[in-house]
Amino acid sequence: MPKYMYIFHANRGAAPAPEDQEAAMQAWGAWMAGIGDKMVDPGAPVGLSKLVTANGVTDEVPSPAFGYTIVEAASMDEACAMAKGNPMLDAPGGAVEVAEIVPMTDSTP
Repeated sequence: MPKYMYIFHANRGAAPAPEDQEAAMQAWGAWMAGIGDKMVDPGAPVGLSKLVTANGVTDEVPSPAFGYTIVEAASMDEACAMAKGNPMLDAPGGAVEVAEIVPMTDSTP
């Protein structure tokens, strides 16, 4: 079955209050439970990033990533449908980028 990576995006802002963090963790736990055995890797949050281009390195990342998750789904449509309940969608500027993980072929003779 194909694998898909969810890359979570949102606007960076002030750290949430402890009670908001608790509610967010409960929402993430419920979403992950709903994915069930299709969750391959629950992933992890990521810190601040930099953008490396041919022109150098900058802190100006157009759409910062907050973390990732890897799931299995029969199709891109199913992977997108599974992402629709993700709590990141409730965050300011929140979005879930869905990308199919393309297996590499072994070209060794």
